[in-house]
Amino acid sequence: MYTRLSKIALVWAVAFFVSLVALNNLMDYQSNYRFVNHVLKMDTTFPDNSVMWRSIESPVVHRAAYHLLIFIEWVVAILCWAGGFRLLMAIKDIAAFNKAKGLAIVGLTLGIILWFLGFIAIGGEWFLMWQSEIWNGQQSAFRVVMIIAFTLLYLVKVDELAQA
Repeated sequence: MYTRLSKIALVWAVAFFVSLVALNNLMDYQSNYRFVNHVLKMDTTFPDNSVMWRSIESPVVHRAAYHLLIFIEWVVAILCWAGGFRLLMAIKDIAAFNKAKGLAIVGLTLGIILWFLGFIAIGGEWFLMWQSEIWNGQQSAFRVVMIIAFTLLYLVKVDELAQA
């Protein structure tokens, strides 16, 4: 029972974190939009890099990308909140608990995809965010990916009856 409770707590901890990220992106829209804007424009990367053709100058594309990030964050948060609730409803029955993991698994997986693909792969490598001393979010993204990945790995471990 304690293991199942800890899995629910970790899923909800991720849900809470991602909810705060999404909320902050809405409440402090301009500050966080500037991050996306600079990464996509690549205006703080090494000035002589040979892939500046990848930069995107369009504020419309910047806003669309930012809105997509916020939307996906909310989807991750909702899936994790709902997934944790489903787990809680099934906490007394091990078989039901194992079957109830789906929403949380989808939410956690989408969170990993967002921070790994969106920030580390696309932002970090395609738009060379790693070259920026000011607008480099790769370390933060890596921490988020690791926390969510740990939670996902722990959650998918099949819960069994304790052996006496």
